[in-house]
Amino acid sequence: MKITVGKLAEFLGLVFEGDGSIEITGVSTLDKAGPADLVFFTQARLRPLLEGTRASAGILPAGEPLDRVPLKAVLRAEQPHLAFLRAIGLIIPPRSPAPGVHPGAFVSPDARLAEGVSVGAMSVVGAGAEIGPGTIIHPLVSIYEGVRVGAGCILHSGVSLREDVRLGDRVILHNGVQIGGDGFGYLPSPDGRHLKIPQVGTVIIEDDVEIGANSTVDRAALGATIVRRGTKIDNLVTVAHNVEVGEDAILVAQVGIGGSSKIGRRAILSGQVGIPDHIDIGEGVIVAAKTGITKNVPAGTMVAGIPHLDIRDWRKLWAVAPQLYDLVKEFKKMKARVAELETALKK
Repeated sequence: MKITVGKLAEFLGLVFEGDGSIEITGVSTLDKAGPADLVFFTQARLRPLLEGTRASAGILPAGEPLDRVPLKAVLRAEQPHLAFLRAIGLIIPPRSPAPGVHPGAFVSPDARLAEGVSVGAMSVVGAGAEIGPGTIIHPLVSIYEGVRVGAGCILHSGVSLREDVRLGDRVILHNGVQIGGDGFGYLPSPDGRHLKIPQVGTVIIEDDVEIGANSTVDRAALGATIVRRGTKIDNLVTVAHNVEVGEDAILVAQVGIGGSSKIGRRAILSGQVGIPDHIDIGEGVIVAAKTGITKNVPAGTMVAGIPHLDIRDWRKLWAVAPQLYDLVKEFKKMKARVAELETALKK
């Protein structure tokens, strides 16, 4: 949509300098912007890109000098990136299907759909399910019996919500997310076969959680697997049965969390982190990519490596590692020299 710089500044609560009548129709990066795009600037190292941009309008920090800056209009913000994100929603509003049930969808007669719900083609809403107001169910979504979905949720194609799963408000599930599949639990029998442990619990996803494509959250064997408010989960993440993920945690792609582990609030698990079962990760912990956790991690620490070490010890280890081969060769030479001296002394 088109919006003038002046109107945009009004919506964002910002002051502007320059021509407020300029119309903005898109957003872009500094180096790829065209005349009708809005850009933002925060990092001094990108100043050359700002001075060479073709954009007509930009969001800049308060006090940023405008010499050699070709922008025709400037909005001033304490946090330009945050203001830019808000501006994107005004300039390029998200696409939302109209409320209603598509003729090709199936909604059980005793399911309850609140006002403003949209159900896409070939989606299924099972018996006794409850869908909150304004929730969008895109095509090819499967919602089993007894599921409860809160208000303002977005369920993209390929999402499956198994029986009795609970979703809070404003939850976003991207394509292929599976919530409530059976936890991976087996016991060996006397004859060596694997006996399945019944998974009779549920999954609770609290408000403002977002889960990336093809990630899975398994139901609990007993009780509930819980993902707390505000947590963001990337693609291809596995959260096993009876795990509890704290508020505002970040789980990056290909993280795997074993059963009954606990992830503290605001913890960050980087890509391909592996956590076995019954592990506690403390509040605010940062786990570097490809780390293999082997024991509980105290709150406020940063760890890396396989097996994991405090990040300071891990850095020391890898600072020394390239020198190990030369040290071994030197040690062998010294050992041989000592042996020669001992032989000489015996004579």
